Amino acid sequence: MNLFASEPSVNLLPCDGTVNYYGPIFSEQQAENYFQALLDTIAWKNDEANIFGKHIVTARKVAWYGDAEYFYTYSGSTKQARLWTKELVTLKSSVEKLTATTFNSCLLNLYHDGNEGMAWHSDDEKALGKNTSIASLSFGAERKFCFKHKQTQQVVSVVLEKGSLLMMKDATQTHWQHRLPKATKIKTPRINLTFRTIVLQ
Repeated sequence: MNLFASEPSVNLLPCDGTVNYYGPIFSEQQAENYFQALLDTIAWKNDEANIFGKHIVTARKVAWYGDAEYFYTYSGSTKQARLWTKELVTLKSSVEKLTATTFNSCLLNLYHDGNEGMAWHSDDEKALGKNTSIASLSFGAERKFCFKHKQTQQVVSVVLEKGSLLMMKDATQTHWQHRLPKATKIKTPRINLTFRTIVLQ
C-alpha cells in the first residue's frame, strides 16, 4: 500500500502504532539551503556496526548531536553526541513546535545516492525508552520509506519529499520495523535527521 497523504492527523499505520506524515514543512529554497548547510557543517563519519561478530563500516555517513554529550549504542557501536549546531537548533525548534514534542538528541544520516539504504529495523534501544517518539526530517533526494508489521508482515510505504517531516510514536517501534530501500536510479544525496529523546539514567 502506498500512501502520499500529507495530512498530519492521518495515521499511516492500520494498527499497533502511529505514524503521521506532515509533508514538506519548508519551502523548496529553504529545504535546499538547509541541505547545503548540513552537508557543510555536520561532522559526518562513516557508520560502524558489529553484526554477528563482524565489524562493518558503511558507505552511508552518520552524525550524532544532542543537548549534552550523550552516549548512544546501536548495532553494537557506541557514539558520543556533539553539541547542537546553529542549524540543528533551528530545525529542532521547528519540529518541536509542529509535533508538540520535546527532543534532546538527533541522529543524522547522509545517503550519497540510491545505492545506499537502510535494512529493516526498529529504533527500540533501551536508551530511547518504551513507546518513544521520533521525528524524521528529510532533505535532498526524495526516497521511499517503508514500514513492516512484525507479526502480520503487512507493508506500508510513503514517499518522503524534500523538506518533509514524518513522526513515529506510540507503539510503532514495538510492533513495526522500518527501512529505506535502495533505489539505484536515484543519483543524488539525501540527508535525514531523526530527532529523539535519550532517557537519562
